Amino acid sequence: MNAVTLFLLACLAAVPPAFARTPGEVEVGQVLREAPMQGLAARPSRLLSDYRGKPLIINVWASWCGPCQLEMGSLERLAKRYGGKQFNVIGVSTDDYVDRAELFLKKTNTTFDNYIDQRLFLEHMLGAEQLPLTLLVDAKGKVLAKFTGAKEWDGPEMGAIISKAFGFKI
Repeated sequence: MNAVTLFLLACLAAVPPAFARTPGEVEVGQVLREAPMQGLAARPSRLLSDYRGKPLIINVWASWCGPCQLEMGSLERLAKRYGGKQFNVIGVSTDDYVDRAELFLKKTNTTFDNYIDQRLFLEHMLGAEQLPLTLLVDAKGKVLAKFTGAKEWDGPEMGAIISKAFGFKI
């Protein structure tokens, strides 16, 4: 390697990696702010704070997202098995059009509460620069963990992670 190449490599090594954040993103360890949520598939609109009091799993998705389609079945099974008992599961669509989001829910046979975020408030606050994004949130609204990419949410690996985060066995 020549001196110029070595100098450039040394300069790059000295620069900390840049992580793009969404505007107003709530980081792991911080409490989610209040947010109005517009219901999908005949679900009523609610406030995010309506879910306080129990741990919460929030999945951010879009109808055009292939990995979102892949993991939705496992989230549905998780929600049916535990939803509302030990914790709640909700979804947030980043679609621009309600009809596309509702068609996605119908095609994936998703029955847990879902909302649409046409104004991008939740998308930015949750940090959804990549989809799908799933957050584990404690009963007081504190973000415990964030996961990007499709996961098998009702499988043993994610079950162990959920159990550890929420402090009880599922």
